[in-house]
Amino acid sequence: MLHLLQISSEQLHLLDWSILVGYFIVLLAIGVWASTKRQKGSSLFLAENSLRWHHIGFSMWGTNVGPSMLIASASAGFTTGIVSGNFAWYAFIFICLLAFVFAPRYLGAKVSTLPEFMGKRFGQSTRNILAWYTMVTILISWLALTLFAGGVLIRQVFDVPMWQSALILLAISAFFTMLGGLKAVAYTNVYQMLLLIFVSATIVIVGLYKVGGVDGLIAATPEDYWVLFRPNSDVDFPWLPIILGYPISGVWFWCTDQSMVQPVLAARSLKEGQLGTNFTGWLKILDVPLYILPGIICFALYPTLANPDEAYMTMVKNLFPIGMVGLVLAVLTAALVSTIGSALNALSTVFTMDIYVKKFNPKASNREIIRMGQLVTVVGAIISVLICIAIDSIKGLNLFNVFQSVLGFIAPPMTAVFLMGVFWKRATKRAANLALTLGTLISIGTGVMYLWAWPEGLAKPHFMLLSFYLCVFILIAMTLISLFDHSKPESGTTTFDKVERAHTGRMVAGLWIALIVVMVGLYIFFN
Repeated sequence: MLHLLQISSEQLHLLDWSILVGYFIVLLAIGVWASTKRQKGSSLFLAENSLRWHHIGFSMWGTNVGPSMLIASASAGFTTGIVSGNFAWYAFIFICLLAFVFAPRYLGAKVSTLPEFMGKRFGQSTRNILAWYTMVTILISWLALTLFAGGVLIRQVFDVPMWQSALILLAISAFFTMLGGLKAVAYTNVYQMLLLIFVSATIVIVGLYKVGGVDGLIAATPEDYWVLFRPNSDVDFPWLPIILGYPISGVWFWCTDQSMVQPVLAARSLKEGQLGTNFTGWLKILDVPLYILPGIICFALYPTLANPDEAYMTMVKNLFPIGMVGLVLAVLTAALVSTIGSALNALSTVFTMDIYVKKFNPKASNREIIRMGQLVTVVGAIISVLICIAIDSIKGLNLFNVFQSVLGFIAPPMTAVFLMGVFWKRATKRAANLALTLGTLISIGTGVMYLWAWPEGLAKPHFMLLSFYLCVFILIAMTLISLFDHSKPESGTTTFDKVERAHTGRMVAGLWIALIVVMVGLYIFFN
């Protein structure tokens, strides 16, 4: 990561600087404008439940997109072709699950956070555990790692220390979160994602022209670069662990993660939420041509490139004229601001609504709630900078190579609890709490051993297969505990009768059927 960008601040021309500065001016203007649209005294967190389908779609996709995706996806494309596209295309199943199973229950329960939802299902103790669990996850996986990636980017271009780089990014992102809340984040995401699509599409079009079109690209790459499922003997992407293991991370990431689901909680209606998630599914199709294909094109044009991590920026440096480099830097910064802004808003929402209001100040006025949310944004930003600096002090470890495996070991307890909580009425609070505490210790302990201390001579299964085994173990344990647990549930701890109903009609059903048909077609075509 430390040598991904060979572009220094001295190499940026006046046009590059003008585009970069112009981008920030437009971005800040959108943030100010969005804040004026927020009703005076209203909540920062759910945008007065006013988000339309395009805001939801772009916001979810924007939260999912980061500089690590742009660079790592191109690197994966350079080395293995489109097989890593499973992490993007396979997601449509779980986005559909969010739209038709989880979202109606979330909106029907009228919750601001997912810990609040689980609190209504199992009780206050479950809500407390999930609130702290969610905040720690946001601080590490969303804020600190994203800031580290962005800090590397800014440090390479402008030659400033990591802590200053992180503060620059946080200052911009916190501006939207504190001033306009989720509405400002959602509005700026639309602008940023349109810019991202434009720049990445330009790289692909110019690259295809250089390599001689689609036929030239296919001729210049190995045949197995164009298949989504590889044999189980493949070390990195065997098909069985992908089929069994990815759903564990997929349910957690797309259906139960506060940062991802929050735009749906802020939907104007269930219909808008279902249309927005459908739009996210269509946007995820673009991940392969916009992020992975540049790496494949780079392999065709520059097959002797020593470091695959340099594939994306190699394309930028060799194919783009003066001015476009500044636009690329703007796009990478846009991805950072989008992810950090959404994460900061999710962090402040969970702490304020699940801990501050619920435990410490139940009678808090809306003004006090807003101030607490802004304070948490600042404190969370400072903590994430400290974690980012600690990550930067680690030598010889590329954290992005193990990011998917880390998610695989975080996901099993959350996935098990939410699946049982939604699909089985007999699941009990004791089973949920044990899964979130002991189950988490077992999952993370297994992950630590897998990544750093796996015994020599012991067969090492693929991390996604291990994630699947862990989730199945927790599901079985929850089932047994619930069957033998005769304690009475807390009063009012149910959400089964609080399902939002919507006359979504033919348009929503038609769009989702069309997406499913297209995705199945893509999987058939690329196998």
